[in-house]
Amino acid sequence: MLRTTPQAVRRLAIRNQRLDGPAPRRKPTAPELLDTIRALRCLQLDPTAVVARNHLLVLFSRHGAFDEKAFEQLAYADRALFEYWAHEASYVLSEDLPIHRYAMHAPKYRRHRTWWDDESEFRAHILDRLRDEGPLRVREIEDRSSQDWDSGVWWSGRSTARMLDMQWVAGEVGISRRDGNQRVWDLFDRCLPPDAPRQALGPFEVQRQAVVHAIRALGAARAPHIRVHFTRFRYPDMPEVLRELHAEGTIEPLAVEGLGEDWWVLTEDIYRLQSDDFKPRTVLLSPFDNLLCDRARTEALFGFHHRLEIYTPKPKRRWGYFVLPILDGDKLVARADLAMDRKRNTLVAHAIHAEPKVPRGARLPKAIARELEKLARWRGATNVEVLAAPEAWRPAFS
Repeated sequence: MLRTTPQAVRRLAIRNQRLDGPAPRRKPTAPELLDTIRALRCLQLDPTAVVARNHLLVLFSRHGAFDEKAFEQLAYADRALFEYWAHEASYVLSEDLPIHRYAMHAPKYRRHRTWWDDESEFRAHILDRLRDEGPLRVREIEDRSSQDWDSGVWWSGRSTARMLDMQWVAGEVGISRRDGNQRVWDLFDRCLPPDAPRQALGPFEVQRQAVVHAIRALGAARAPHIRVHFTRFRYPDMPEVLRELHAEGTIEPLAVEGLGEDWWVLTEDIYRLQSDDFKPRTVLLSPFDNLLCDRARTEALFGFHHRLEIYTPKPKRRWGYFVLPILDGDKLVARADLAMDRKRNTLVAHAIHAEPKVPRGARLPKAIARELEKLARWRGATNVEVLAAPEAWRPAFS
């Protein structure tokens, strides 16, 4: 069995997710952004925008400052991406449509399915409006439900929005574009490019393709890592899929020192796994970044306890509200609690926390300061304010 170290696995994951090498010196083109998204396979959507939306931060970590209009062109004009459910609500690749079709079905939960079936006329009305009038906001579609959707305070009185969400999951409607955070709905097929692949894949082939994409993005992975990555929880035949991919030579078993002998790596990536040409970079990561979205894997592989505290009451927070982990080479070395003060046009670091045993000297804090300055300029801020940092790092932020 091929054997390796946690460091080698970390470095392969970082390489495959485009986080190694020298920091880019120019703005990326739209094809370069698309190439990065192909490497990741999905960009999680999240409404939190304390600094920037997650999908934008993920691309900033890899490319530095880029033109957000180039991303919008990819998603809503070229239709190279569409919004759907991957490991969370995400931008996914239109070329992966056959994989995502696997999840497009009417609601399975009994209560949801009952309301869906009872409201067939309401569903048809929504589709007719979109077909005849084109993209519409939820407020432009009247509620013709025969009975309100009521699942507690959150959804009470929002039947049109709830039905659109169900139809989105079922693949009947899609998001044509966004006005700010507001979704503009259309028929799903009109949210795809003309050349989107339309072939239907069987469930086993869908899983085969998704497993390969997940392992490539993760570098190397155990079955539990794959299960919660890319198309989260859509791998019912995982053992059989892994056996078949191994038998045909697509993947190879891997033992990782101290972390078990049940890992897998793509055969095509073995040379990268064994390579010693890793080029480190210091970079800020979104708290929802693809590299660390699996919290248990992040702790096992990086020794980094990563938990979101957005919904934690302020007195109980350890790190802060919107905390960006900081990657230095192949280690997660610090975290920055950031926010944009738009009234003062300032990127505020409420605190920068160093992990135990971080490298000594001025290199690391200076590198973090440079990344903060880059992020500030990209968001249009003219100043960076660091309110708290380790004593030895403070001169770099003054």
